[in-house]
Amino acid sequence: MLQIIKERRSIRKYLSREVEEDKIISVLESARWAPSGNNTQPWRFILVTSDEMRTKIAHVSHQQRWMMSAPVHIVCIADPSPRYNSGKGPAVQENSPGNELKQAIRDTAIATEHLVLEAENLGLGTCWVAWFVQEEIRPVLNIPEDKYVVAVITLGYPEATPSPTPRQKLEEIVYKENWNESLR
Repeated sequence: MLQIIKERRSIRKYLSREVEEDKIISVLESARWAPSGNNTQPWRFILVTSDEMRTKIAHVSHQQRWMMSAPVHIVCIADPSPRYNSGKGPAVQENSPGNELKQAIRDTAIATEHLVLEAENLGLGTCWVAWFVQEEIRPVLNIPEDKYVVAVITLGYPEATPSPTPRQKLEEIVYKENWNESLR
């Protein structure tokens, strides 16, 4: 698993080759098995393959035209409603308060990373796109305002794989027992 994690890159150039349905299902299935607080499973996914919808998504994602080279977009949505007794929460934006939303975003991010790692395992490339505004992307996909789009994952066969980017040393990011004690 560590090797797969080390090899994963953000892919921004894809081959025109279609992604097999069984691979798409496997990627989505890996997300379904992610852990979530109180087993709320707040994630929802929209599978997008049409040129028209992928164009609209790229447009509201600050005109990132490279996204169109990916034959599949998976829109990852946090649905905090399982944490509300009424089943529906308030409208959510980037600056919304509330633990329910934060917990749903956290859990959806875990599921999304499961998806990304399974894609790498299957020889597919992905890129986690989050440069969009909720009020612009939700209407494109008919997503209710009480849901939060965490990411658009582009998915396909990589045309090119970038070189690894530098990483900080463990000693620079890990502390022992408390913030004031470095691992060194």
